[in-house]
Amino acid sequence: MEHALSPTTLTELRRPRPYPAVSVLTPTHRREPENTQDPVRLRNVVAAAKKQLEADPAVSRERRADVERQLDQALSEVDLAHAEDGLVIFAAPGEHQVWSLARAVPERVVLSDTFLTRNLVSAQASERPFWVLSVSADQVTLWNGGTDRVTEHRAGGFPLTRSRENFDAERQERIGDLPSTFRDEDTRHFLRDADTAMGRLLREDPRPLYITGETAALSALDEVGGATKDAVHVPHGGLAHGTPDAVWQAVRPLQEAEARKNTAAVARELETARGRRAFAAGVDEVWQSAREGRVRLLAVEENYRVTVRDEGGDHLVPALSGDLDAREDIVDEIVEQCLETGAEVRFVPDGTLGDASGIAGVLRY
Repeated sequence: MEHALSPTTLTELRRPRPYPAVSVLTPTHRREPENTQDPVRLRNVVAAAKKQLEADPAVSRERRADVERQLDQALSEVDLAHAEDGLVIFAAPGEHQVWSLARAVPERVVLSDTFLTRNLVSAQASERPFWVLSVSADQVTLWNGGTDRVTEHRAGGFPLTRSRENFDAERQERIGDLPSTFRDEDTRHFLRDADTAMGRLLREDPRPLYITGETAALSALDEVGGATKDAVHVPHGGLAHGTPDAVWQAVRPLQEAEARKNTAAVARELETARGRRAFAAGVDEVWQSAREGRVRLLAVEENYRVTVRDEGGDHLVPALSGDLDAREDIVDEIVEQCLETGAEVRFVPDGTLGDASGIAGVLRY
């Protein structure tokens, strides 16, 4: 299952597909007893997708068989033992993908000529993704960070590893002269390669960057590198060969402090916007402003959800989940619309927005 969504990947997911491009969404759960129903619910929603394919006269028998095979393959790849809060399956002629999200999604099946990506966009925005680069003299490992975990990123040249011919880690450990290791020209060249690879990735997928390593390793990378100069240093050795949990524990305090700082900054900006009447609050008002491209900064409480119906007037109408024509993911629609128009989107802890009813925006005009 996929977890990390880069801008490049999102662009690829949004491109038109031959009809039918099927999007299957279902909530999942991390813990018992809620997760005991996840396998049944998943099978049922995939079965519902197949029924829609069968009932659609625009889908030929050959194409339906192809997409059904893709759905079955996707289903076989789902790992509910590591489920998060939502699951998205995309299937189209000749392709399929499975995405695990740290954000709840409504149960839904959509047949179109594009995949339904708004829930992925919202999940990525809420997760505040970051990179962790773990540096040693013989290996540089890259980790993809999210709300409550890191996972190893094995692409873009990572991990970088030096061969035994060029580096004898055990001998260096016996000698115990770590600083001199990082003055060695071969080691510095190795670190320069890591910096170059990281620079390429940051151009494709810019995120906050943390670098872990022995103090000597961090200093050497600073001297030879350029792309990593603005990163936050975490003096903690051994993580280039470490576990995801060890890396997460090393950066977690910094992440939590950064989140608190960001929340306080958002609150100040919203308060200033109130004073100069550049402020929108509540799902109805923010939705109108988002459609007009007026939102510069969108703030959403992390667990805020609301189901509405758009009856074509000036206001959204509250609705019950499951109602005909109900829009269960209107908040995610607002998030995607704001990102499409260049707005900054921040998710903040529940209760942060006070009387703004879960969602608020700073307006451009």
